[in-house]
Amino acid sequence: MGRSMKPSMVAFLAVLSMTVLVWILRGIGLLTFIPGSVLWVLILLSLLTAILTIVR
Repeated sequence: MGRSMKPSMVAFLAVLSMTVLVWILRGIGLLTFIPGSVLWVLILLSLLTAILTIVR
């Protein structure tokens, strides 16, 4: 039987994948108009959702 993932884990993976995608696209020059603060917010959001996932 398949195991379903917890909603907090799904949220963490979604935020983490979005962060990595933005980081890569900004690094190769496709998303240069996005300020660095947006990337920092995504990184912090990834850390917070990771902590939430671990605590739950």
